[in-house]
Amino acid sequence: MLQRTKAYIDSLRERQNLYVFSVCALGVALFAAFVNAPSFSLNEWVLLYALVASVVVLNHLDFQLPPSGTKQSMDSAVILAALFVHGLDIALYVLLFSYGILAAIRREVVLWKHLANFSMYVIMIVATSGVFAWAGGRFGTLQVTSVYIYLLALAVYFFVNTSIFGGFHVIQGKPAIKVFNGVFKESISAYASTLLLSLVLTMLFERSPFFGLFLFMAIAVLISKSFKLLFELYHSLSERAIIDQRTGLYNHSYFEEALESRLNASKKTGDVFSLVLLDLDNFKKYNDVYGHLKGDQLLEFFGAQLKRLCDRDGVVVARYGGEEFTVILPNVGAEEALSYANHIRKRINDTYFEGVELFPHGCLSFSAGVVQYTLDIYDKNQLVDRADQAMYYAKAQGKNVVHIYNEDSILQRTLDIEQDIREIEQQLNIFLSKDVYTFQHSKRVYRYAMELSDRLSLTDAEKKTLVLGALIHDIGKLEIPRDVLNKKGKLTNEEWEMVKKHVLWGKEIASTNEKFKPLLPLIELHHERYDGKGYPRGLKGEEIPKLARALCVIDSFDAMTTERPYQRTKTFQEAIVELRAHAGKQFDPEFAEAFIAMIERGSFDWSEDEERDGTDTTSTNPAAG
Repeated sequence: MLQRTKAYIDSLRERQNLYVFSVCALGVALFAAFVNAPSFSLNEWVLLYALVASVVVLNHLDFQLPPSGTKQSMDSAVILAALFVHGLDIALYVLLFSYGILAAIRREVVLWKHLANFSMYVIMIVATSGVFAWAGGRFGTLQVTSVYIYLLALAVYFFVNTSIFGGFHVIQGKPAIKVFNGVFKESISAYASTLLLSLVLTMLFERSPFFGLFLFMAIAVLISKSFKLLFELYHSLSERAIIDQRTGLYNHSYFEEALESRLNASKKTGDVFSLVLLDLDNFKKYNDVYGHLKGDQLLEFFGAQLKRLCDRDGVVVARYGGEEFTVILPNVGAEEALSYANHIRKRINDTYFEGVELFPHGCLSFSAGVVQYTLDIYDKNQLVDRADQAMYYAKAQGKNVVHIYNEDSILQRTLDIEQDIREIEQQLNIFLSKDVYTFQHSKRVYRYAMELSDRLSLTDAEKKTLVLGALIHDIGKLEIPRDVLNKKGKLTNEEWEMVKKHVLWGKEIASTNEKFKPLLPLIELHHERYDGKGYPRGLKGEEIPKLARALCVIDSFDAMTTERPYQRTKTFQEAIVELRAHAGKQFDPEFAEAFIAMIERGSFDWSEDEERDGTDTTSTNPAAG
């Protein structure tokens, strides 16, 4: 990938160099072809020097045009006026002398840039002169009755200017429509003012060349200053719209646009890029101890450090919100992004800020998640979600860690299960107040499933589904009235039909959470029988999902071996005999034998856990199981 990126950059540079060389070659060739040896009178030489001085001054008073920061000055008005009044020779010599002086003054600018600008102006002036003459224009006095000829010539000047300049940006990889729209929409007023001023200067030349030039310069200087202030204000407002005022980094809105743009570009080109989402560790603790004012100062400091450390072409660093920040790394894969983020993390660790001693690591630190763009990612929110998950995994490892998102990671799968278990247990805690037995039953079935899942030939995803399904399989009993759940006598037919509906109610409850969708078959079908006599669908054999068949064995075994008033509690050995007796009828024979083998080899004593739960195993419930 790095070699492909380097090759692309080299190819881009070659195209840019070729383009600039072509412009320079064409400009120099046109100058040599159309300029004549100077044979000016004394007054013409003096006027020539005055025009050159005017071009140099106005070039010094340039201003930046939005949206891309292109520089523009009023010197074109002087050059065009010289062309219309004195002809092509004077205009070309004004260009030659003025750019010679500018090259001597601005030595910090490389010589080829001065040559490129000079060549571009030569092409513009020669093209304008040719169209002006072709349309019937006469060099000398202003032809008031033929204003359209001047307007046509000015239009050609503007078109050639924007075409040459825009072509360079297109070669750099910028969208052509965006480049030209930026020039025409945002900068047309500045260009039009400059070009029309050339007609004003042309009229002034007729009356008094030197006084007219002086008067024009006074007007042009004021206009240049005004445009400079106007566009500085524009850039200031534009920056405020995309810059986070607290940290000086890009804000959330700009990040969203930049990520969307980068994603769309990578979809077209196949280029890789990575997103880093990082969170300042223990920031809330710092805020609580030192106050929000000091916390804001820490954010400013951290933002400044990120900006300094992420000084790399194309990298976008933004404040995502609160103490979270994002870094978009173009043409960078996950491993390189990990190394890059770890380098920044270590530099941050070594950077002191007042009060960081209270942090667990004794220094300023952050946890970060890295995700690499892949072709299956179709939405920017997917990238952010994956980066957020990876950041969560980094924090789960003790913070001050950078973690790459990888859905096949054992660590991630373990933490995902733990997170889902905590979420499910929060719901199951409702059973403590409504039905203690069902709560305990679910916890025991979950533990059996954890053990059995390692003994079966299951994928990692199937293991996770079985374990979580075991924990939440009886969630539908929350819908059963308390008096039915806690009834000590045998249930009536109506009550039994109500209890049987708990599998459907459980399915409805779990289906409201997208994360629990894989668990729905276990919740709904764990009371189906292998012989087809179960409920709610009466499925038979392989029609029943295999994880639901496995859960049926576990669920029934726990129901037989825990105390209930309507039947005698069986010992483990008696329950094993029962499982074998009903294998092929109620239970899948394969899963029944696997579970029996696990029970015979293991030792299961729930008393310690039940004491920890603060519950009593002697609670009765005829609706359990």
